[in-house]
Amino acid sequence: MNPPTDTTQRISRLTPLGEALARLEAVAAPVAPRQSDAGAAVGATLAADAVAVAAVPSAPTALRDGWALASDQITDAGSYAPALLPAPPAWVEVGTAMPAGTDAVLPIDSVTLTKSGAEVHMSATPGEGVLPAGAAIGKGAILRRAGERIRPGDAAVLRIGGVTSVSVRSPRVSIFSSSVPTRSLADVITPIIARAAEAEGCVAQVAQASSLEAALLDRQCDAIVTVGGTGGGRQDASIKTLARIGTVEVYGIGLSPGETVAFGSVNGKPVLMVPGRLDAALSAFLVLGRVLLARLSGRQESEPVVSAKLKKKVTSTVGIADVILVGMDEDGVDPIASGFFAGSALARASGWILVAPDSEGFASGTVVQVRALP
Repeated sequence: MNPPTDTTQRISRLTPLGEALARLEAVAAPVAPRQSDAGAAVGATLAADAVAVAAVPSAPTALRDGWALASDQITDAGSYAPALLPAPPAWVEVGTAMPAGTDAVLPIDSVTLTKSGAEVHMSATPGEGVLPAGAAIGKGAILRRAGERIRPGDAAVLRIGGVTSVSVRSPRVSIFSSSVPTRSLADVITPIIARAAEAEGCVAQVAQASSLEAALLDRQCDAIVTVGGTGGGRQDASIKTLARIGTVEVYGIGLSPGETVAFGSVNGKPVLMVPGRLDAALSAFLVLGRVLLARLSGRQESEPVVSAKLKKKVTSTVGIADVILVGMDEDGVDPIASGFFAGSALARASGWILVAPDSEGFASGTVVQVRALP
């Protein structure tokens, strides 16, 4: 076996994670916004506030099934001294507009119909059983702000508020495998990254390019993620290819697993290069890829986390950021794997935690922030 040559890719320095993240955000900028049907924009990040077009309801409506009455006509009504009405009150269903001159809805058993009209056996305050105009959604109300993602429930609220079109950012991400043929049985990493990118509100596409260079020169995407070829093997050339046709910002990061991750740009488009080993690729995407996609989307929301106590201590090397796979139940968090994630560990993991590079780890009983796996 031939030893490495002077032209072999080599990491000269492991860039601290904090520095790497700052440089990554400098490389990437929010993509141009586009208009989208509000119902089809679930998962995308808003580029502008979504503002209610109309008040909901447009007029006072009933909050319950019952009798619509004017409260001032039944002020002193009670079971022993019912208020007598010359005509039966109007019956209303939930969500129907209140008849003119009425401002309260009483339950069905509060009124007795008679031949001469009706007896009301209880009083009511103005607005009782009534939803005022604009109480659900006020006209001009901000339903969801720029930088926030549209959740499934938000799409329904937008529709109710008369919002049919929204301005969103939904980056187009191309994913290319340098290590194994794309969409072959051996290609297990690109589908994971594609699904994870789509879960982040992006439009993901596994590239069918004939070469890494062709994939990097793709002008139909906003960002490129490549898998494999970032190490020092004789066949590894991803970093050299990126350097030849674009710019390498960082090669080698103090991240375990995932030390050989790199990023840069080609024609102004950010390129993230993750290792070809499953655990290292996943770790790099969790820590760097999600930040890249959030930056491209213009997202301002914090990533959802679950706080829980560690059942066992976790150790880490100062200067290296450690991704730790964990299992979680009602009693707390169990560390499962660090440094290298076996397939069985990935299958058992409930989530992951990050140990900052300035930490030696966490003691048993420490409250940690658990993030979700793709």
